[in-house]
Amino acid sequence: MIRNYRNLRKLLLLAMMPTLAFAQQNNLKQYVKPLIGTAKMGHTFPGATVPFGAVQLSPDTDTIPYAVNGKYTGDVYKYCAGYQYDDPTIVGFSHTHFSGTGHSDLGDILVMPTQGKVQLNPGTADQPQSGYRSPYSHANETAEPNYYKVKLDKHQILAELTTTKRVGFHRYTFPKSDQSHLILDLTAGIYNYEGKNVWTVVRALNDSTITGYRQTNGWARTRTVYFAIRTSKPFKNYGAKYYDKNVQYKGFWRKFNQEDNFPDLAAHNIKMHLDFDTEDQEQVMMKVALSPVSMKNALENMDYETPDWNFEQTLKSGQDEWEKELQRFQVDMLNKEDLVNFYTSVYHANLMPTVYMDVNGEYKGLDQEVHKAEGFTNYTSFSLWDTFRAFHPWLNLVDPKRNADIVSSMMAHYDQSVLKMLPIWSHYANENWCMSGYHSVSVVVDAIMKGTYEGDAEAALAACVQTAKARRYEGIGEYMDLGYVPDDVNGTSVSNTLEYAYDDWCIAQLAKKLGKEDIAAEFSKRAENWRNLYDPSIGFMRPKDSKGVFRANFDVLDTHGQGFIEGNTWNYSLYVPHQPEQLMEVMGGQQKFESYLDSLFTMHLPDKYFANTEDITREGIIGNYVHGNEPSHHVAYLYNQTKSPWKTQERIRQIIRNQYHNGAAGLGGNDDCGQMSAWYLFSSLGFYPVAPGENVYWLGSPLVKSASIHLQNGRKLEVIAKNQSEKNMYVSKALWNGKEIKDFKINHEDIMAGGTLEFVMTAKPKK
Repeated sequence: MIRNYRNLRKLLLLAMMPTLAFAQQNNLKQYVKPLIGTAKMGHTFPGATVPFGAVQLSPDTDTIPYAVNGKYTGDVYKYCAGYQYDDPTIVGFSHTHFSGTGHSDLGDILVMPTQGKVQLNPGTADQPQSGYRSPYSHANETAEPNYYKVKLDKHQILAELTTTKRVGFHRYTFPKSDQSHLILDLTAGIYNYEGKNVWTVVRALNDSTITGYRQTNGWARTRTVYFAIRTSKPFKNYGAKYYDKNVQYKGFWRKFNQEDNFPDLAAHNIKMHLDFDTEDQEQVMMKVALSPVSMKNALENMDYETPDWNFEQTLKSGQDEWEKELQRFQVDMLNKEDLVNFYTSVYHANLMPTVYMDVNGEYKGLDQEVHKAEGFTNYTSFSLWDTFRAFHPWLNLVDPKRNADIVSSMMAHYDQSVLKMLPIWSHYANENWCMSGYHSVSVVVDAIMKGTYEGDAEAALAACVQTAKARRYEGIGEYMDLGYVPDDVNGTSVSNTLEYAYDDWCIAQLAKKLGKEDIAAEFSKRAENWRNLYDPSIGFMRPKDSKGVFRANFDVLDTHGQGFIEGNTWNYSLYVPHQPEQLMEVMGGQQKFESYLDSLFTMHLPDKYFANTEDITREGIIGNYVHGNEPSHHVAYLYNQTKSPWKTQERIRQIIRNQYHNGAAGLGGNDDCGQMSAWYLFSSLGFYPVAPGENVYWLGSPLVKSASIHLQNGRKLEVIAKNQSEKNMYVSKALWNGKEIKDFKINHEDIMAGGTLEFVMTAKPKK
């Protein structure tokens, strides 16, 4: 959305070049638009980070609390990533953010440069002068990989941000003043509420170095972030305020004036100010290093990753990392907008999960003990309900070493878990138990089946089985006993049953591979449990109680209170990715199944069904097909098993054109840690993993004219779409290394061996 073209002549020359040459220049970051967010919500953060960086330094634009007087405030949902494009003010720059999630946490260590009288409260958007926040203009804002710049209008201060993996590097250009400040708000956070901060500690080691930590009780209920802060210029003074209410015992620290230059601070809530004299246009820099383990490690991270004060070199190093990731893909597309969408999707698919260990390999585990990652990089923030579908398969294709490390991180999580379960939705040494299914099973199995993970496969299988038999977790016990999750036991009983059945199928595939026939038989049977909730009298999946009776009052269009999570039965009834042919048979065969799909994409969903959906708007759907929520991401490919596979090609192009744009509301739903972007990347290349755990991709309709992908094993995947155009969306023939593909499927092993996937495009469907 915002791009800084420094050389107009270069831009004009580039505009005259062929698109492929355009994309092969060593400046692919110009096609990345970090400000592309979700329609209505804007759930991606626009700030500075390196690929999968632990520090994601970004502006936060308001301080909407999670709750007021104990009641949830709906508007807080918009601030999952801290930044709203339509907001007129910036509150400050914090160091940790989620990308595209529907729930949130983080927003740690907020910094804001100010002038004049010290203000430690943020103020309000309509009265920014009442606090430290500042108005700003998008005309004075630049966002690109590992760089964010904005002019803060309140005091005419220029803010610039860049990062390394574990260090946020700030550069602030001040006017002349003897009252310049850096505000350090350690109470700030995303999804904040009174009492979220459990404890905060700050130690001023000298006149330019501060260390400390903050522990919070939020989405992650025991999350501790250690930090070290250093300024390029000594601060002449510093001060702090405690914001603790109803503390009965305050000890004898009252002997000191802790608000003025006191080096040893501790309280539930602390805000600080660092004071400077500045000349006109003087630059004051700050480094903020994070650690999951200790203040000492935070200092070591800082000294190792940013040993000097060379902001430009840090920026260049980070952008070189992004160029390396982007340069894996050389694509030729129909227009510049498609190039921006493609490379922005690559960018989004390299933001999360994040590195969660110090430069010495230490990290805090789920058991809250310090561990050392031996032979792998430890990662955190696993949005598995979303990312198992396409994001992790994408890594298995283009970055298998990283995905292997992610599986190793999941196995470490399992080993440290007192409940002995693989992660569900975990971050920062915590399990937050968000969403349904046990989809780490899918990620682990898919990585082993595709040869990505070379660890102990039998130990991985045991972890998968143990997780799938955790009877106390969300209806699993009843699911094991009855073959479904009962409606009177769990409010999302149908979606849980369907997702458990798919995960169980994954376990069966791994068991077969390892020759564990008893486990394979047990979980193959469980994989059929989706059948138990299909009601042939209405043709949909439907909630059933413990006595085996289908729910009487049931609305097939409603997404709330009907037994599903983030979807209605129209969408979820198709969620049997592991047995699509059997599902088609149960639903009446090819013709009826095709008619069902047609109706899904073309029907009208009345406005009343959006009344309670904070996570999706009409922009995120096509008919009643909800692309903005992930359970439907495989659906368009299901036409391939009907007599009209050309409709898959038509729908894929329709979804791409309808749901992915360059603007502020460029995505039709939450990106959800890269899942929406991974769907786009796969689909624009012409294939998609309908059932991860099976080494097969289903063909669709490519958007690229050509693509060259450098695989990690040194091989190359070439994709060619002959006669590609906006009208030529249909595939008359698909070939792999010159041999025609008849069944609309291609194997993972073939792709990884390298070769050419060729599509012959046409304007008329091949019926």
